[in-house]
Amino acid sequence: MLDKNEINEYQLMADTLRFLCADMVQEANSGHPGAPMGLADIAVVLGYHIRINPKNPCWINRDRLVFSGGHASALVYSLLHLWGFDVSLEDLKGFRKLGSKTPGHPEYKHTQGIEITTGPLGQGIANAVGFAMGAKMASFMLGEDLISHKVYCFCGDGDLQEGISYEAASLAGLHCLNNLIVIYDSNDITIEGDCKIAFSEDVKARFKAQNWEVFEIDGHNFLAIDEALENAKNAQKPTLIIAKTKIAKGSLRLCGSHKSHGAPLGEQEIKDSKEALGFDSKQKFFVPPSCAIGFKNTQELGELANKEWEIISKNHPKREFLERLLNPDFNAIVYPEFKTGESIATRSSNGEILNAIAKALEGFIGGSADLAPSNNTELKGMGDFPKGRNFHFGIREHCMGAICNALANYGLFLPFNATFFVFSDYLTPSVRVASLMKSKVFYIWTHDSIGVGEDGATHQPIEQLSHFRAMPNLNVFRPADANENIAAWQCALEIEGPCAFVLSRQNLAVLEKINKEDVKRGAYLKRKSTKPVKITFLASGSEVALALECASKLEQENLGVQVVSVPCLDLFFKQDKSYQDSLLQGKVIAIEASRGLEWRAFADEVIGMDRFGASGKGEELFAYFGFSVENVLKTIKRVL
Repeated sequence: MLDKNEINEYQLMADTLRFLCADMVQEANSGHPGAPMGLADIAVVLGYHIRINPKNPCWINRDRLVFSGGHASALVYSLLHLWGFDVSLEDLKGFRKLGSKTPGHPEYKHTQGIEITTGPLGQGIANAVGFAMGAKMASFMLGEDLISHKVYCFCGDGDLQEGISYEAASLAGLHCLNNLIVIYDSNDITIEGDCKIAFSEDVKARFKAQNWEVFEIDGHNFLAIDEALENAKNAQKPTLIIAKTKIAKGSLRLCGSHKSHGAPLGEQEIKDSKEALGFDSKQKFFVPPSCAIGFKNTQELGELANKEWEIISKNHPKREFLERLLNPDFNAIVYPEFKTGESIATRSSNGEILNAIAKALEGFIGGSADLAPSNNTELKGMGDFPKGRNFHFGIREHCMGAICNALANYGLFLPFNATFFVFSDYLTPSVRVASLMKSKVFYIWTHDSIGVGEDGATHQPIEQLSHFRAMPNLNVFRPADANENIAAWQCALEIEGPCAFVLSRQNLAVLEKINKEDVKRGAYLKRKSTKPVKITFLASGSEVALALECASKLEQENLGVQVVSVPCLDLFFKQDKSYQDSLLQGKVIAIEASRGLEWRAFADEVIGMDRFGASGKGEELFAYFGFSVENVLKTIKRVL
């Protein structure tokens, strides 16, 4: 609890934070001073509650802090500097500059102490829910004496207007995540002005209806903030602290103005504001010695908590289990066997693979957006969250993706999530952030093409493959059969970063077993030609079987034809040109039941989709849209 007699010192610390942030934005001539200045009082008090250790930033039982409003990054970096993380005063002066540790929005793995990349509003709230879910699960697995930390999240009006926040809050309330504390910076300001022009709901009633504890406080009253945080730590539900604040508090003329949101205050305004609060207006990036000592308190409390935890964990009966979660052994996985010639959809073979991985790796967890029976993603006999490893996200694709980002960053888990491929669009912002962070998240996207059939154009993905293949750091696998599916997983588990599996609804013939080294290259020779190569077919997924059938027909006509399976075009793009050229012989024809624009980088001709699908039986649609031996042979004759 705060000392009532030290209010003046807390005020000095808060004002120091304010002007550090204002100086950073002014030095960069770019950024957002308003929110950091408005949140400074709360940030000071939080430093007396949060348990983090800058000397051991990856300590697994540390509290997690998420800034959902990533534009408040000046405050994040100032706190990290003052708390003792590897963020210097020079780094603060380099705010938003190329190559600095302090980019415009917080970036995971780029700046020590940043738990997750934030910026797209609302994502951070769902991330915080994900961290809280991870902590709950870890606590059940390892015991409350090993995992007992809290998750703190700062959010603003913009975060709560985004729909993802509603999805995430709903799930948090359902599971009574009492380890989650969200601090709402309620300053009634957005870029366009007063929030009332677009946002008038009763936020307290909304969160209470979702089974949250809600406290309303003056966000500039240190003792009220302290009491609210103490109550939140002891709550039996997730907690929302509605802190009424003034944007740019401390600014002489811009306090409360939307003009302070996303632009520097100006040299004169900062000078006058500093003088009004008793600071030397000539000094920039100044931290009074007494303030530095006050902020160091956070580091000391964290180090002490970390040492106490090490004593408990050293000979803990679950210590070995913890080490296995921290260092999963991929070689321990016993993959299922699939017989050549049998017929099985890749969504079904994938379900067997998921269960094999889960049996070997205790930290392999995940679930679907209410589609587990269709996605084949149930981990059989492994129970439901929080005591089991199956997650029921409900029809909440947006927050599902963001929650899995946090689970991946938590440090103990390998999370997957699943939906129909056409609904991957709902996940795009989270997938993009996962790709930015190179976080190990696995996406299971089934019903991969017009093969979906009777559900029609709304449920048949056309442009999605091109979209996700264009995303940097994301590897998209579309396996041709069950055996290629296994090899794809073997590769994906070793990749640093997210991977997606695009899988068929319809049954596909199981082809011969393959070497994972072939899949690592993204493409490999599936069928050699017995004659000089005139035609090379490139294909992925279900279209590999069509390419093989066409090759057999053309060989009968005395044409040299080879088939290259391309389970991961992203990996093939990364290969050296000599390897690419070794596969791309003769006229190159790409076959894929999708938009397929990216194939033109390699192919002379693309047999793909140039329109949306239609309602009808899958096999009829493939023929109707030209994915038939007859149509492919016509194309070959035209090309030759």
